[in-house]
Amino acid sequence: MSTQRDTAGAAARPLDTVSSVVRQWQAVRPDIDTGPMEIIGRINRCAALLQQAEDAPLRYAGLTRAEFDLLGTLRRTGRELTPGDLARETFSSGAAVTKRLKQLEARGLVARRGDTRDRRVSHLSLTDEGRTLVDEILPRQLAYESTVLAGLEGGRDSELSALLGELLSQLEGRLGGPRA
Repeated sequence: MSTQRDTAGAAARPLDTVSSVVRQWQAVRPDIDTGPMEIIGRINRCAALLQQAEDAPLRYAGLTRAEFDLLGTLRRTGRELTPGDLARETFSSGAAVTKRLKQLEARGLVARRGDTRDRRVSHLSLTDEGRTLVDEILPRQLAYESTVLAGLEGGRDSELSALLGELLSQLEGRLGGPRA
């Protein structure tokens, strides 16, 4: 892995794709501050690479990250939720939630109960099979994610988590409101 050198010649941080993009922009537009690109670009690139990896434990169980997010939301809240609740909790569109729920219902992982007062509303819960699957996968998924983050040494993962939490809190306040 190649690294950048600071002005004293000491190794700084590893070079990545965003470093190359920033250098290119600085060469053609040295008048523009590329600092935000260095952060947002890296966040976007990390997200894309993590999505491409498709989370080995989830893939082994035949689930996508988005499907597991729905199952996990039902498990961690411990109560029935409507499709709208699930869309808000997972930052997904209603159409995407509906499609995923149909697949999860077909697999016997989610149960749907109609509302007694409004037939347009349904309440969703995990089946016993769904609860068992989430409880089996979650520890393996967290172990996988720990492996992905293993390169961050000396408590830097906590530092990164705090910084990302601060950014997320600001964005939720401006764009989407914090989730309860």
